[in-house]
Amino acid sequence: MSDKRTGQPGEHLVDQSFDGYLDDDLITEEEEKYYSADVDPEEMRAFRESQQNQKGRGGKEDQAGKAESGPHSGGTQGWQAQDSGMTGAGMQRAHGRLIDEIDEDDSEIDARIDDAMSRRAQRRRRERRTRSLFLAAVIVLIALLACFTYARVLVPQDSDLPWPSFLGSRPDKVPAALSFLEKKSGSGKEESGGSRVVVKETQAPQLSLETETKETEAAPVQTTETPQTAQTAASGANADTIAKAQLMAEQYDYDGAISLLQSIPDYQNDQTITDAISQYQATKAGCVAADVTTVPHIFYHSLVNDPSRAFNADVLGQSQADGFNAWMVTTDEFDQVTQRLYDAGYVYVRLRDLVVETTDADGTPHFTPNTSLMLPPGKKPIVLSVDDCSYYHSYEPAGFPDKLVLDENGQVKCHYVDANGQESVGDYDVVPRLNTFLAQHPDGCYKGARGIMAMTGYNGVFGYRTDTDYVKKEHLEDDQAKWLQAHPEYNFDKDVADAKVIAQALKDEGWEFASHTWGHLSVTDKTAEQLKTDNERWVATVEPILGKTDTIIFAHGNDIGDWTGYSDDNDKYAYYNSVGYHFYCNVDGSVPHWVQITDKYVRQGRIDVDGYRLWLCKNGQDTSLSKLIDTSGIFNDQRPTPVVANGQS
Repeated sequence: MSDKRTGQPGEHLVDQSFDGYLDDDLITEEEEKYYSADVDPEEMRAFRESQQNQKGRGGKEDQAGKAESGPHSGGTQGWQAQDSGMTGAGMQRAHGRLIDEIDEDDSEIDARIDDAMSRRAQRRRRERRTRSLFLAAVIVLIALLACFTYARVLVPQDSDLPWPSFLGSRPDKVPAALSFLEKKSGSGKEESGGSRVVVKETQAPQLSLETETKETEAAPVQTTETPQTAQTAASGANADTIAKAQLMAEQYDYDGAISLLQSIPDYQNDQTITDAISQYQATKAGCVAADVTTVPHIFYHSLVNDPSRAFNADVLGQSQADGFNAWMVTTDEFDQVTQRLYDAGYVYVRLRDLVVETTDADGTPHFTPNTSLMLPPGKKPIVLSVDDCSYYHSYEPAGFPDKLVLDENGQVKCHYVDANGQESVGDYDVVPRLNTFLAQHPDGCYKGARGIMAMTGYNGVFGYRTDTDYVKKEHLEDDQAKWLQAHPEYNFDKDVADAKVIAQALKDEGWEFASHTWGHLSVTDKTAEQLKTDNERWVATVEPILGKTDTIIFAHGNDIGDWTGYSDDNDKYAYYNSVGYHFYCNVDGSVPHWVQITDKYVRQGRIDVDGYRLWLCKNGQDTSLSKLIDTSGIFNDQRPTPVVANGQS
């Protein structure tokens, strides 16, 4: 029988499909484990060599045996040897060649096994990467679907969010003013410590309105207006007015808030407005009248921003340093007193809120106690004033602000220069600091009240050199002359104009003005004629900037009469009354309040909130401020101690 195969010996082994060689039916599970790309390559090769020794070498011996047994033994080369008529020696040589060829064939097979294993490992890595990428894509898709479901189904829409019942139906679109109302009704106070931020009136950007208009023109839609739709539109259109009314109500002006809402056309048909009116009426009905004869009055001087400069006797001199230590409070002490007064329920009112003023036909005023100063239970009125907000030249080396200015929003702030000469604008004194606090706590003031600024004139006002001495260069003090030398650019008219702008801004913010005498005089030891001369100077140089006032706050805490009251034969009172002063304030820190209301005038004692008062509180010797609030821990330990009383009697 002839063999039909051709080619080199052993070629039939090489021609086998190598993929078939690696098929599952040709590779055992143990081989599969070692062919895996996850097995150490050295371990894999050792295993493969052991397999080859068993399969290859054993096969060679078997094949050699078959070749020696003759043509009928089943060996392929045996048939070839028989067909070629080889002798025994030739067959032996052929057998040797066969063994050598098989060795060569094993090397080739070994290389192909390595290549196949490498390709198989690469394929498996690709499969693993593909599975990983697929799994990641599925996870991302699930996450996106979850976010979409949360946003569209689980998150409440605008129409589902809390809305004050007294505002009725929610408008489709509300500006910032109504957003503020929503925050107040839904979440209460937004900042730590119970503070909120009052959102000012805003208008929707014009661009948005134009865009909506264009879209409407491009795709007009026929709509049917229902009563509910009309009410919603009306509420949205009046959002600013509603916000103003809400702010007025927060500041206890319930009548003003109601009147403002009732000024809206057809307000009776808008449930938002009628509910608000009902709420304001109910809140007003629960208010109680304050006893105006027990209203305290506190006052400050300028605030200390840098104790290391304000209390430095080496730079200022001992007398001046002791004075600042006794007269002033630091910014942190002011903040603590302000917060504690608010927490205790005190509400800033105007001095004139304590009385009802009527006027005769000839202009003569008459005063009676105001029995209609209504506040919710737990709220108590208090009056505040600030002395000497002129930023005297003597303040310059002590680290006080040097003037009041307007910031980019038109709000009154302080210009301040620190110890390194760095300039900044901010809340460095009582006025802007209290403004900021009350903007965050609008219920801390009655109908927008702030305080009274007691102003002198000899160094100008608000840090602007508005006195005529700076122009005439007459009667100049040394510090005034030095200042003029250091400021050759000084322009009197410009300073006066700038000061008028500040004065108007202060009035707009709720501040009032009082005379503190032009020269910061002690009225006790001055004659009526001297006081007349001083007041005429104040009227000539300060009143044109601040406007006319009917209030005088005596410097040094003094007064023109004793506690029994002013009489017509008191020539100092007679003069001040004749020129229009009807509200008078002294300093009396012995009691928490002192008010005197007569037909002709109103008089009130003030508590000095200063370093000396806080020192008394610290040592348990105070009888006024500590009756209003808990003063523990307020005293600034950077102060020199003991704090000594310093002032002119």
